[in-house]
Amino acid sequence: MHALHQEILAPSGVELAAWVKLTANEGVQSNLVVARSNLLRVFEVREEKFYHIRTHRLHGVVTGLEGVKVLGSLEDGRDRLLVGFKDAKIALLEWTDALHDFTTVSIHTYERAPQCLDIKPSFHSLLRVDPISRCAALLLPQDALAVLPFHQHEELIHPTQGDQMDVDAEGDNRSGIPYHPSYILDLPQSVSSSIHNVVDFVFLSGFHNPTIAVLFNERPTWTGRLEEAKDTCGLIIFSMANSFSPWGGMSSTSTVITNIANLPYDAYALVPCTAGVAGLIILTPNSVIFIDQATKKLMLPVNGWATRVSDVAMVPVSAEAQTQDLALEGSRATFISETTLLLILADGDVYTVMLAMDGKTVSGLSISDKPLVKTTVPSLVMSVNASPSVGADSDGIPCIFVGSTQGPSVILKANVTEEDDTDVEMNDSEDAKVTVADDDIYDDADIYGPSHTSAPDAKKEVRQRDEKKRKLKLQLSLADYLPAYGGINDMVFGLTRNGDKPVPILVAATSTSHHGGFTLFQKDLPVKITKKRMHILGGTKGLWSFALQKKTEKGSGSGGGSSNGERDTKETMIIISTDANPNPGFSRVGSVPFIHPFDIIARIQGTSIGAGPFFGGMVVLQVMTGSIRVLESDGTERQVIKDVESSSFSNVSTARARIRACSISDPYVLILREDDTMGLFIGEASKGKLRRKDMSMLGGKTSKYLTGCFFTDHTGMLEKNVSSPNSKTDLGPRLTNGLNNQWLLLVRPQGILEIWTLPKMALAFSVGTPFATLENVLVDSGEGAASSVEPTDRTKETDIRELGVIDQVFIAPLGETRPELHLFVLLRSGQLAIYQAIPAPLSLHPSASALETLNGTEPASPMLPRSSRLAHLCIAFVKVLSKTFELQNSNITSAGGGGLADQKKITRIFIPFRTQTATNTSSFSVSSRQPDKQEENNATTYSGVFFTGENPSWIISTDRGGVHLYPSGHAVVHAFTACPILASKDSRGGSGGEFLIYSDEGPTLLEWIPDFELNFPLPMRSVPRGRAYSNVVFDPSTSLVVAAAVLEARFASFDEDYNRIWAPDAPNISDPTTECSTLELISPDLWVSLDGYEFATNEVVNAVTCVTLETASTETGSKEFIAVGTTINRGEDLAAKGATYIFEIVEVVADPNLAPNRWYKLRLRCRDDAKGPVTALCGLNGYLVSSMGQKIFVRAFDSDERLVGVAFMDVGVYVTSLRTIKNLLLIGDAVKNVSFVAFQEDPYKLILLAKDPRHLCITTADFFFADNEMAIFTHDEEGILRLYDYNPLDPESSDGRYLLLRSEFNSQATYLTTALIAQRTNVDTVIPQARLLCGATNGSIATITPVEESAAKRLQLLQGQLTRNVQHIAGLNPRAIVRNDYVSKPLSKSVLDANLLVHFENSSITKQIEMTKQIGTEVAIVRQDWMALAGPW
Repeated sequence: MHALHQEILAPSGVELAAWVKLTANEGVQSNLVVARSNLLRVFEVREEKFYHIRTHRLHGVVTGLEGVKVLGSLEDGRDRLLVGFKDAKIALLEWTDALHDFTTVSIHTYERAPQCLDIKPSFHSLLRVDPISRCAALLLPQDALAVLPFHQHEELIHPTQGDQMDVDAEGDNRSGIPYHPSYILDLPQSVSSSIHNVVDFVFLSGFHNPTIAVLFNERPTWTGRLEEAKDTCGLIIFSMANSFSPWGGMSSTSTVITNIANLPYDAYALVPCTAGVAGLIILTPNSVIFIDQATKKLMLPVNGWATRVSDVAMVPVSAEAQTQDLALEGSRATFISETTLLLILADGDVYTVMLAMDGKTVSGLSISDKPLVKTTVPSLVMSVNASPSVGADSDGIPCIFVGSTQGPSVILKANVTEEDDTDVEMNDSEDAKVTVADDDIYDDADIYGPSHTSAPDAKKEVRQRDEKKRKLKLQLSLADYLPAYGGINDMVFGLTRNGDKPVPILVAATSTSHHGGFTLFQKDLPVKITKKRMHILGGTKGLWSFALQKKTEKGSGSGGGSSNGERDTKETMIIISTDANPNPGFSRVGSVPFIHPFDIIARIQGTSIGAGPFFGGMVVLQVMTGSIRVLESDGTERQVIKDVESSSFSNVSTARARIRACSISDPYVLILREDDTMGLFIGEASKGKLRRKDMSMLGGKTSKYLTGCFFTDHTGMLEKNVSSPNSKTDLGPRLTNGLNNQWLLLVRPQGILEIWTLPKMALAFSVGTPFATLENVLVDSGEGAASSVEPTDRTKETDIRELGVIDQVFIAPLGETRPELHLFVLLRSGQLAIYQAIPAPLSLHPSASALETLNGTEPASPMLPRSSRLAHLCIAFVKVLSKTFELQNSNITSAGGGGLADQKKITRIFIPFRTQTATNTSSFSVSSRQPDKQEENNATTYSGVFFTGENPSWIISTDRGGVHLYPSGHAVVHAFTACPILASKDSRGGSGGEFLIYSDEGPTLLEWIPDFELNFPLPMRSVPRGRAYSNVVFDPSTSLVVAAAVLEARFASFDEDYNRIWAPDAPNISDPTTECSTLELISPDLWVSLDGYEFATNEVVNAVTCVTLETASTETGSKEFIAVGTTINRGEDLAAKGATYIFEIVEVVADPNLAPNRWYKLRLRCRDDAKGPVTALCGLNGYLVSSMGQKIFVRAFDSDERLVGVAFMDVGVYVTSLRTIKNLLLIGDAVKNVSFVAFQEDPYKLILLAKDPRHLCITTADFFFADNEMAIFTHDEEGILRLYDYNPLDPESSDGRYLLLRSEFNSQATYLTTALIAQRTNVDTVIPQARLLCGATNGSIATITPVEESAAKRLQLLQGQLTRNVQHIAGLNPRAIVRNDYVSKPLSKSVLDANLLVHFENSSITKQIEMTKQIGTEVAIVRQDWMALAGPW
């Protein structure tokens, strides 16, 4: 059985980040590169705002991310990116403008080093870089470092080994290879024998040689052995002196500078101080320690446990600080000044730690007594120092980036000042108050942006003590954020309504702590119908709507576009529709004034091709199949131009071919006829008339074109990058600021794309074969205007058809706050490509070697374009999205007349729109903002494009998410238009975003559903709850959601007389905490809790499921109940117990003053205590299957009040997963792998059919079936996906006792939950295929889809071609992550990797044809195979 593994959602959040300088675009302060698991994203930072530019899914798990400066950085002023991977690899990447992407400089692998032969799953690699980029180090197992030295500029000026190498000869070599040979440094052997169990290491600044501080735990201990071993950690600071041999070898000499022992056993992180303060900070859960080179230790306790778990001397603290009780586990810290350390706790509370200076030495430490603010749950925090190139303002105020894996990652603007407190009286008993101005008030939402919590009351002042009577002013304000929803704890499919239409929705319990809540995913862009059955409008062949300026004075229609400030005007919405029936078509012109309903003002025989406002929005220009009409606002005709061929010898006019397409951009009109000829018209505003425009520059009237359009550059990017060889060249009257200048785009029959300037037509951009074959980068070929005569050479014509015929080309802006021009290309084969226009210097035009490598074509010219053009556009188009559609009725063309062909033809066009929608304001409620300003900030404006046809889609780009394509949810959309005047306003500043479409449901008026995030491949909506949920189920009988919330409670142990065994004996000593749970019944309509059940403070929910049990209370004899399994913690001295609960959802009388109208309650029907934790539950033929310790039980629900056991079986150690189909049971265990069991009722018995004897920790297991075949799917804690087969006839199964392992695949994620859904293929089968959705702890969602055998073989061969022929980012080999630990034969061929196969869809047509020929198939067949597997569900 074959399957496809595809990530439909990438990992969420930020685990690693690097501030680097990559791009040189205007206005870019810096670049931010972030990583989570196998996802790498690149952003530009403009005015502390994030703008997405590139995303990559790597074939490896990223564990380190650092910026580095090499010799090439001196020339281009840019950094390089160093990426570390889990499997002991380092990749050096650099940004290339020619590709607008990374290229791999080198990759350094240490997999075969002795230390890496057995990498344990618990090992976490660390990557660090020297502050001045002298070398980088990667932590390897067995306490070793892989060191990669870099060439330095000083070596070329004063080479350290000048007698061994020639400087001039080595200069060119080092420019190409920026690094020395790497080596492995064994710390116990080369530095100190006491170094074992490395915890953390960092590079220190201010030393002549690279200097490293290593924190290690020589003798690991734990809390139960603190009396025997307490302070077991140590710190060693050593420097490395590298030397080079004549034959290219390298050696290193290490010198220990500082050796400090007896540090707290639980120290976990190092924070180097700034260059002005020699030393570093050590973080422990109970204290903050400062250490300098002179072995000086200053330990600041933050709770009472510090003195009890460590014998290190503490610094004196104030009386108030002695009552402080903080927990620093999971906290992150960074210096924002030389003496100020910003400390962010695991719950998001922000504190400052001050270093008291005595000259140049640190004499003491102090921490703020109260948190400054509450921000996101941190995974990293970094301060960007005062440099405009790295995101600081001109005053040197640093920016702080807080990355989070559980919520939004934020960039904060910080203002830190220290000044003498001469005008404020201070004494030892009262802290100095620093009042923050109202403009800088910040609360939770201000600091960490959108998150799963409501904003608490903001404090207006910050308190801080300073021993030297100096006060600290710290102001933090949110600059921007990167949205994220955290890890997925559980997920389930539910049902919701988009308006009146029921749609499936994926409900995921995500994140933790105050970010916890629900995240809702939909497959299609959520819209709702506001008006139906608008049949009076029609529009099967087209809809156009626009606002028209209507003058109030009589006779004001004459004069066209002339404006008169004395005349009053008012806007009227004009809607034009057209239908194919009755033949030859019928068009309607409707008016929608603000105070009147929709009214038809004109009816015209014929089919309309396009319409738009003209002459400054005073009249309507309508293009029909045989004429062009200019209409007044009341529908009367002003001018009619028939599209006929006039003869110079007679007065007889010959009819031209019918008009098939048009483009209207006031004052220009372009028409394209069915014989591919073109006509241009221009409006004369002074006369209010339309006339033909000279086309001699384009080749005359007989020239042919596949498609073309006018477009307006609202961004001004083209005007900034247009140049001319002659400074006196006149391109006509153009706007000096470059905004709103108009351009003409044409596509010749040979597949050549041209861009012409207006109003004076001059060719400015031309690209040929790379455009026709959809190469990844399109640059100006430098050639002059091409001939539009169709090729007569049959061989060339066949080749062009084989590569792909252009069907539609369009240019429009996409974006949010900074829309950018995008080029849309659709081939008749169904392939869609979207390009982004970027500035490109002339030196990067055809001569760039990187571009040759990518496109596989020869350069057209060495440096400058060859033709003597009047203008040159120094831009490039970079492909940002590729999508393959299955086009129907592709053989029906409009040639040969109308009639049935016109009626059956599906129109596929790109239609731009601009809309404003409301954003979720639950996380943005800021009390200090004015209401009007708040509403303005909560409304998001999108510039997008809608694609009509049988694959209707919304194409949208966001600042932080890039370009995404969302299906509209319709089978076909014939016509689309935006109606901004009809949009309904809401109270939060956004509009309904109303759109008029004609779909398979007829003419309807739609609006977007607000509060959905469009930064992800699936539309997402966050439901903040302020707490995490471990389990979620959907009850189909009531359409309600039942979820188990995870809370934190204090834990106390009692003896037999109910006396506390231990109690806190100091104010800064607190009780231990434990997890507890509550069960909530939630309405998915309003997401409010209807009812709940609180468990004991030491009881936590492990499993929640909806089961069908036998009951006598219903006519059918069965009913759905909610089953809950729990664990009861009783401390470390007593064994844990558990319980099984059965709840019933009952309807009660609703309060008329509350919503919703129907109200439900949870009724506890049964509780069954167990001797061990109940970790998994499921239903089986009316029975309940539950796990208890090392056993599973099958129980019947007797008399609706108690559970009666009917069968049991001894299984593994800890059951993690239970799944059933009919009477078959699948058991996943944390130690004993997977077991396949059958249940029989006469007599009651559980029978072990087969199992896997290998010991693996299974996180989830499920059934997987298709085409009368069944497989068993498992996933373990290392991220390995396995498919098993049960076949008693196979000799390897030992008579059916063992499951047969058929495939292994490294998913690079840990899946904790799965959802099994049915997938219907084109062939109508009784039993549908199974598709598995898997939710991972890193926030990714993947699908496991069955693949038909013939398609799997083709895709497997294609996968091999892609592995060998595609330049993978970071030089990673996709085969390197394949696992095969137990079987000698290859096991990866049964599972296909969609992350690799997607490169085929993104490749050019030329490469697609080349790869498919090598595997003996065709591109069309492979595309059909891929499209059959695409889609989330």
